[in-house]
Amino acid sequence: MQQLNQQERRFATFNVCNLAPPGVKLYDNLLPTTEQEYEAKLDWTAHQIDLLDADVIGFQEIFSQATLKEVLARTRNYREAFHAGFDPDPAAMRLTPSVALVSRLPLVVPAQPMKDFPHGIELPQGSRDAARFTRAPLHAIVQVSPDVSVDVVVVHLKSRRPDYRTGDTGEDPALYALACLRSLIRRGTEAAALRVLLTEMGRANRRPRVVLGDFNDVADSVTTGIVLGAGAPMADRLYDANEVQRRVDHARHMGFSCVHEGHYSTIDHILVSEEFNAALPDAIGEVVEVLYLNDHLDLALPQASDHGQVLARIRLFDDSHGLRDAGM
Repeated sequence: MQQLNQQERRFATFNVCNLAPPGVKLYDNLLPTTEQEYEAKLDWTAHQIDLLDADVIGFQEIFSQATLKEVLARTRNYREAFHAGFDPDPAAMRLTPSVALVSRLPLVVPAQPMKDFPHGIELPQGSRDAARFTRAPLHAIVQVSPDVSVDVVVVHLKSRRPDYRTGDTGEDPALYALACLRSLIRRGTEAAALRVLLTEMGRANRRPRVVLGDFNDVADSVTTGIVLGAGAPMADRLYDANEVQRRVDHARHMGFSCVHEGHYSTIDHILVSEEFNAALPDAIGEVVEVLYLNDHLDLALPQASDHGQVLARIRLFDDSHGLRDAGM
């Protein structure tokens, strides 16, 4: 395990794209992976994890936690890391991927899924799982230094994929538009639920918070803005690590995490609470730099993820900067 005396902590988010055993049918329009494809994907994913070299990594699109464990066994630096995650519910109507967290830093208590929406938030009547996340966020408390523990939440909000009703197709423009609207409503509702849960967490625990995930929308979208808490009291807000980073080299940074129909955008984000925004008076650290590992997207490697990875380097202030006891 990594020693706790270093002042830099590295957080990353990694949508691995359908990590599942070979031969498993995931979607109607997707063929199961062969043994050869499976081996190539595991090797590439393990290499990418080592390349990130992050202390804490949030994963999305995990169909099998056992498969993720096999990936970790192929890494150089994560074979003994803490791994937290839950397999999809086998009783669910459809197979849905889950999230996971891997940490080289200690977990204060076992990680827990956040399955249910808070009271007062639910989807329109008749929606399936009207009061639950489609993919439950995962909450862990990570010990980042002897004096500081951090609430880390891994999320994967509803995608933009149209939510068709039985028998509907995209050939009818009205049905297509309504299906896209259902997806937006679900993503927005999940964002609102997450905002409430993160606010309650911050007020109850008084610990720094870091959110890692695939938001399925850009940083300045309405749904991501809801999670950030735009307009909320300062202590309740979160900040896009990319926006508050100290080191910005526009000539070197190509900040995108996905490519769709030739359009480059970032839908994978790392959010931090006020404790890691150096512009605020109560900061105990700062986001030094945000990096995007995305070369594989242009290379179109078949074994690679269809998402880039996002890495945030966070430096804890030492005693001379007024490092305070946070969450102990």
